[in-house]
Formats: sequence, C-alpha cells, structure tokens
Amino acid sequence: MDIIATLAAELSLKPAAVEAAVALIDEGATIPFIARYRKEATGGMDDVALRTLDDRLTYLRNLEQRKDDVITLIGAQGKLTPELEAEIRAATQLQRVEDLYKPFRKKRQTRAQKAREAGLEPLANMIIMQVKTKGTALDEASRFMTLEAAEAGYDTPDKVLAGASDIVAETVAEDAENVADMRSFTENTADIVSVATDADEKTPYEPYYDYAEPARKIPNHRVLAIDRGEREERLRVRVRVDGEAAVARLGARWPRRQGVFAPVLDAAIADGYKRLMAPSLERELRARLTVRAQMDAIHVFAKNLESLLSARPVRGARVIALDPGYRTGCKVAVLDETGKLLDHGVVYPTPPRRDEAGTKRELARLTKKYAINTIVIGNGTASRETEAVVSDFIAGSAPELRYTIVNEAGASVYSASELASEEYPELDVTTRGAMSLGRRLQDPLAELVKIPPQSIGVGQYQHDLDQAELSRALGNVVEDVVNRVGVDVNTASASLLGYVSGITPAVAKNIVAYREEHGRFRNRREFLKVPKLGPKAFENAAGFLRITGGDNPLDATSVHPESYEVARAVLERAGVTANELARGGVADINQRVGSVASLAGELGCGILTLIDIVSELEKPGRDPRDDAPEVVFSRAALTIDDLEVGMELTGTVRNVVDFGAFVDVGVHQDGLVHISKLSRRFVKHPSDVVAVGDTVKVWVEKVDRDRGKISLTMVPGK
Repeated sequence: MDIIATLAAELSLKPAAVEAAVALIDEGATIPFIARYRKEATGGMDDVALRTLDDRLTYLRNLEQRKDDVITLIGAQGKLTPELEAEIRAATQLQRVEDLYKPFRKKRQTRAQKAREAGLEPLANMIIMQVKTKGTALDEASRFMTLEAAEAGYDTPDKVLAGASDIVAETVAEDAENVADMRSFTENTADIVSVATDADEKTPYEPYYDYAEPARKIPNHRVLAIDRGEREERLRVRVRVDGEAAVARLGARWPRRQGVFAPVLDAAIADGYKRLMAPSLERELRARLTVRAQMDAIHVFAKNLESLLSARPVRGARVIALDPGYRTGCKVAVLDETGKLLDHGVVYPTPPRRDEAGTKRELARLTKKYAINTIVIGNGTASRETEAVVSDFIAGSAPELRYTIVNEAGASVYSASELASEEYPELDVTTRGAMSLGRRLQDPLAELVKIPPQSIGVGQYQHDLDQAELSRALGNVVEDVVNRVGVDVNTASASLLGYVSGITPAVAKNIVAYREEHGRFRNRREFLKVPKLGPKAFENAAGFLRITGGDNPLDATSVHPESYEVARAVLERAGVTANELARGGVADINQRVGSVASLAGELGCGILTLIDIVSELEKPGRDPRDDAPEVVFSRAALTIDDLEVGMELTGTVRNVVDFGAFVDVGVHQDGLVHISKLSRRFVKHPSDVVAVGDTVKVWVEKVDRDRGKISLTMVPGK
C-alpha cells in the first residue's frame, strides 16, 4: 500500500502536502508547530487536519506491519499462496487482515481439528464439493472408518460423518468472505435487546427494562447507558438476529445443492453459523457499537473542553471567590487582577449558622479594603443560598459590584493534588479550592490546565470510556488551545508550560527553576540555557513562548525566531521600528507594505507565512479568546421558584451532550435544552449549534420544582 497516496485520497489532500506533513512528523515536529509554522509545506493544514492525518498514519502503518506479520506466520506454516498474499496486501482494514488470517491462527483443539487429525478431511471436501456417489452419505462415511479414526472416537459411520461435518462447519465459519457477508448482515438486521435483572427495582435504567432497538439506529448515548446498566448488573443485554434468515443467506453462497451430501452440507452450514459464527459476530457487534459510542463521547468531550479552555478571560477582575458550604461555612479567597492571593477566610451565610449579617459585613470590608469589583461563587453545595445573600448584599450596599457563578467541577481534585501542595504549601485545601474558582474567571485556560481534563465536568459517561484514548484526545485539545493562545514564559506555571509545543513536563519544571534562579527571561535565545531544552525542542516551542518587556519586541509575538529577519524587513518596508510593537502594533501595516504576494517574492518567504507575520505585527500577541462570548454577570439572584413557563432568560452553556445542552440560567440548577429545541431546523448533533461557554437566549418550557428539573427551548414560541 502506498500510504502517502492512500492518505491523500482519504483526506482529499495533495500528495505533496501529505508527504511533507509525514516527513515533519517523523522528524519530531509537533502538530501545533507544523500547523503554525510550516503552512507552505502542508498547504495550510490546521491542527485538526494534521491530527486526523497523524491518527490515520499511525493506523495505516500498524496495518502494514500486521500484514507483514500475518504473511510471515502463514508462510512459516507452508500454506501461503500468491493469491492469499495478494489478498492480504490489498486489505485496507485490520479486520480484513484478521479475517484472512483466521483459518491459519493457532487455536485450542477444536472438534474440526480432531476430525482432521483422524483423517476425515477428504470426506469433508466431498461434502463441500457435493460429490456425486451411488451410495448414501453413511456408505461414503464408512469408507473412512480407519484404525486411526476409530482410535480418535470415530468408530461408526454416524460419528465419522459428524466429524467431517465439523470440519465443514469450521471451514464455512472461517472463510473470510462468509465472515464479511454475515458481519454485514448482522450489523444491518440485528436488534439490541435489554431486560431488567429485577423489574421491580427502581434504577436510572428503567427506560431499558424491556427495550429493543435496531443496532444500525441505536444512538451512542443509549449504547453507553445500556453498557453501564449491564456492568452494574441491572440489565441483561443480548443481540437478537433472525437465525433462520442468516443461515439461508449463508447457504445461498453455495451452488444449488443436490445429491446425498446436500442435507449434510445444509446442516453443517447451519451449525457453522449458529455455533461458530453467530456468537463471535454478536460479540463483535456489541464491541463495535461500544467503540463507536466511546469515540463519539470522547469527541464531544474534547469539543466541550476546547470551548471551555477557549473561554474569554475576565481581565481587570479583582475578585472575592466564594466556595459555598453548610456546616464548615463558605470559604473566601480574595485575589488581585493577576490572581495573587490578598486575603482569605470563612463566612457563614448558610445553615446551620445562617449569619447573613456577618457575611455582608465581611463582604463590605473586603470590597472596600481591596477595591473588589467582582464576586465569584462556586456552583456546588449551598451555592443557591450563598448566591441569595450575595445578591442581597449587592442590591443593598454595593450596586457597582457584579457576580457570577462558576462551575467548580475539579476544584476539589486540584486543591488536594500534589501540584496544589507544591504551589501553596502554607494554605489549606479549602482556600486553594476557593482560589481556583476565582482564577477560573480571570484566566480559565491557565487555571484549568492544572486539573485532569476528565475531572472538568464537560463530558458524558467519561468514567466509562477508554481512559488511555480519552487522556490522549483531551491532552491534544489542551495542547492545541495553549499553543493557539501562547504562553508568557515569565509568568506561566509549570502546568501550563508543560502543554507548550515541544516542552515536556520535566522541561517545564526546569524552565520554572531556571526562572527562579536567574530571574526573568530577557530573550528567546536564553531558552537554550534551560537544562534538557535542546535545539529541536527550541524550534518546536520558541514561537509559542512569549517574553513581554524583553530585549527584543518580536519576542512578545508569535513570530518564530527563524523569521525575525523577514519580520524586520517587513517593519522596514512599513517605515516603523520594532518598538512600535510594544505600543500595540502597526494598525495600518497592510496598507504600508502593499501586496503581500510581491513582498513574499522579494523576501524569499512563503505567502502564508508572510500573511501570518504581517497579521501579528498589526496586533502583536493578540489573544484569540477575545473573540469568545463575554461572561454573563448577575446583580440579582433567581431561584427555581421564580421561573414561569414562557419566561425569557439569558444563560451560559455549561455542557453539550448527544441529546442536548445544559444551560445555566442563574438558578443553581442547569436547565436542559433538548436537541429538538435547539433550532427550528434539523440538528444532527447539539455541538453543531452551541458550544460550552456560549451565551444563549432561552425560554422556560417546563419547570418540575419537586425534582428540580428545568426544560428550556431556544426556539421562540415553541
């Protein structure tokens, strides 16, 4: 297989671009580096396209390696024919290779193997070929009653015929074409059926207590729900297939059967399907549905995570962060604009103390002392009661203040982590948690990278998924977002630096240690003095690590050091110095330099690279997150009791799942916008309409106060 040509055809890309991308990957270039700084070579592929290419490249290389292994294994048995080798070489899927290898795979002693060893294979071939004979099938079988057969237990014509039928059944079941056809039949006609292990027990799986749905139609979230119910022994699940139709279809793959061996072949085909094929095909189907559902859930989780990490930072926010609680009170952390801890303590606005007056006095003191302009409240236990006190305080004493609710998923994981202990050894767990909530508002990306992505709470069934694949996918998302935004090397934590292109967690710690020992980095070349940060890592990382106020204004931009000469030439053409970059860039640089295409020719630079350089010189260090929706702040609290059907609200999308989106409308309990209520048009997946962090207008459709459930719609008048 020509892997380059295959990738180009599959991904609709030019072979030269694919070849260049593969070469760069093999040389150790990272996906963010290739996407940003090698656009000419790859034809402008973005990080999504490059990761897709990288995944397929890995699969196809594994496929080719497996082909080689299988050919070697079959050859060692002396059974490799040119035709079989050609079939294996032509395979485009690992499944096909395994199907072709199946008859040659070493296996435990089977009934068919035992019959072969007893010398019954010639009789089996007669049955398959429907050889014409004057006698009966048993007459022919009696001719094979040898001493060898008798010693193996085949001492009657009936037993001999049964042994030969076992060989036929296994031959039918292991034929690659038969397997492929029956796999397709199973996928297209089977139903997934589930029943309760105890129909009287109340569980979340009641919708699946007596349930059936065609496998080809069952949505991914239902597959995951049924799988979980089966694991928890609340459901029994099976694949239901029309066995008679399957046997008839399999039998139709043979010529018209007649003669004494016809009924024997019919019975062997049925046995081959029911005993040998059906169980494995049904297991395969369940496994494929699960893998499909898991991959979809990982994709949704990754998309949600990307939106969450790309949320707009709230710059200039001086914050009182409140981590609500009942018995132990509400933890308070006061932060300046940079996230530095100014003060901390505890207030008790909730039961059992319910010291609302004392809480308001403390909020007033902290607000005045530290010039606070924003209050952040975690959305966990006691959030609603805390919000009511804060809202009342703002309305009565501090109308200039604003507040918002933040999702506290993962805050407790971070606050109790080794990382948090290293960062703030003198603080207790609860104060670290409150700090994390406040910093999530100020700079979501910088704070959330400290938390395992699985704990951030924007997925579905994340604990049921393949954890290795989930970690890989989410790690890729974090890496892409971090490098899209860029990192200030003089202020970033080791957690954030560890996601920079080419920087390992160990090198990230070395960067921080070097910074603490030698002071601020003054220029990008200084990175090479960091232990274990070699030339390749420097090439991958340099453009994503920014230095503000250093020796060279270009170090504060996304221009790679390899292109500084070109950038200086562009500035010279524009008639300005590099110092303009520190003053906000050159707003009219496009007009000043004229045609980018002709300038690229003059400078010997690629057009795509030059476009990026000019764009960066126009707005140096621009944060792409500034295009994200603004945070929705509140000044008065609502409760679920305030909601009425038809009420119009503005909310923030907190999570997107297969069946809809959960929206925070400021009443502690997120409301669900079902997929059918996201738009007037058909919506294939909610992520096609909304993303985590989006600000949306919704209308209340139904309120179940007893169960604390809110149904919303984004379709006016629906």
